[in-house]
Amino acid sequence: MSVPAERPDPPDSDTDSAPVADPQPSAAPVVAPPQRFLLLLTIAAVILVLDLITKIIAVAVLTPGESPRILGGLVYFSLIRNPGAAFSLATGMTWVLALIALAVAVFIIRIASRLRSLPWAIGLGLVLGGAVGNLIDRIFRAPGFLQGHVVDFVSVFGPNAEYFPVFNVADSAITIGGITVVITALLGYDFDNTRSSGRKADADGATDQEADRG
Repeated sequence: MSVPAERPDPPDSDTDSAPVADPQPSAAPVVAPPQRFLLLLTIAAVILVLDLITKIIAVAVLTPGESPRILGGLVYFSLIRNPGAAFSLATGMTWVLALIALAVAVFIIRIASRLRSLPWAIGLGLVLGGAVGNLIDRIFRAPGFLQGHVVDFVSVFGPNAEYFPVFNVADSAITIGGITVVITALLGYDFDNTRSSGRKADADGATDQEADRG
């Protein structure tokens, strides 16, 4: 009597399935946020110290009405006390400018811990240092609290702001930092180093998928 041949067991779907590719290691973060935060604070501190020292020297050395010049008359040192903003704007509203500077400083400090972008860290550090530098003048200088006049002492192309307002280190830092932030934003980079255009494309794609499902 013949014994029927044993049939082979069906392949095990678990063991014979296609091998699963090893997951790719996650990309390392671009830069750890604390590094950018420390960079921002360092830049702000350097600007603040430079601003305070140069203002102290200007008040001690320069005489109002006298404007020594350097670089063949390209730069003049003209000491003035500015109650407003550039070009004599907002004169008499010193307290408003002080509150704006305070709000800017608080805003930058609040988002600083989430910074990953180098240009944003540099730009915001410059703005923060400059804002705090002028804020100190408005708080502590005469004629009083939140009414203090900012010390300006650098004039270009003329001794009496004929072509450009008299400024200080803080003003320069705010201007350069603001330009840096604006250019970085226009290039599509957010402060967390993501591309705003890419996030918009992802959002549009998700919207299209939801529309297709509907």
